[in-house]
Amino acid sequence: MQYNMDYTSQLLLFLISLVANIFSAFSGGGAGLIQLPVLLFLGLPFSVALATHKVASVALGVGATLRHLRENTLERRFTLFILSAGLPGVIVGANIILTVPDQHARIALGILIMGLGIYSSLNRELGQHYLPHHRNFYGYCIGALALFFIGVLNGSLTSGTGLFVTLWLVRWFGLDYKRAVAYTLVLVGLFWNGTGALTLGILSTIQWDWLPALLLGSLLGGYIGAHLSITKGNRLIKRSFEIITLLVGIKLIIG
Repeated sequence: MQYNMDYTSQLLLFLISLVANIFSAFSGGGAGLIQLPVLLFLGLPFSVALATHKVASVALGVGATLRHLRENTLERRFTLFILSAGLPGVIVGANIILTVPDQHARIALGILIMGLGIYSSLNRELGQHYLPHHRNFYGYCIGALALFFIGVLNGSLTSGTGLFVTLWLVRWFGLDYKRAVAYTLVLVGLFWNGTGALTLGILSTIQWDWLPALLLGSLLGGYIGAHLSITKGNRLIKRSFEIITLLVGIKLIIG
């Protein structure tokens, strides 16, 4: 079934996508807070809106990657570790979401995400300095288990899971917010979301004629937001992360 959209609505969709992805790329997640509800409001069924949003969110990762590659801040081995730990969870989650109701999961996720923001705000020095730790066998095992679980959430739910990755990289592996956001945008935005989009595209339907506006907004927003996260200090990124987590949490809880 086709859901036609005129040029005015396409322009509105582009602007909404641009703003949502700028904030997401700057703070480390949360684009779905705005983008997915808009797709639902404009008439797409949930499964179609989710699949379309996932495809568009890959462009966020592309835009962010183009900017972050210029900085050369990602460690190759650590990058491969995050990918190998999270991608299987994304595939599992994408298969789960189309078979079970997600209302209770959304509420639980909303509460957890709000908890992330509160935890970060109560720890003033969290993520302000790069102090890597837990880089041993035990640390990687615990880290991989958590990333797999976050991957399941990323594949099965709609917004906010990148925020989990950002804080987990800060809290468990000792990254500062600037580095953690870079990993989240490139690996979650591009590879995790790309895998989820491919899986959902096979299992569900994508609204292809809505994608040009969403892709362009996500691509530009990802690049602009990544640039801001690189040029601004950890303190401002931390505050933005805390605000976005509270907004995403509230939105997930109230529906």
